Amino acid sequence: MSSPLLPALPPRFDLGMVAVASGVHPELVLRFVELGLVSARTDASGRLWFAPDAPEQVRRVVRLHADLSLNYAAVALVTDLLARIDVLEGRRTVVRPRRETPPWR
Repeated sequence: MSSPLLPALPPRFDLGMVAVASGVHPELVLRFVELGLVSARTDASGRLWFAPDAPEQVRRVVRLHADLSLNYAAVALVTDLLARIDVLEGRRTVVRPRRETPPWR
């Protein structure tokens, strides 16, 4: 007996799951979404859905805000710069693989 295959949905978290996984109140997660610090998608019913890395994003925002005393505008700038650095480092390894000897020798 065969069963029809359902399309695979990408893994996603709801608001409560993100709040619990990141250790903050759901209202703080909503505030981060409103400020553009954490991205979320809304379904047809208006419910927010987050990518699996959202708890990590929330924890990073909280850490930057608390540990470095950055306001949320500065946190947005820092997270954007960190993402750009990750992309550039990825390109660097594609263009020039790591060598055992330094390039100046």
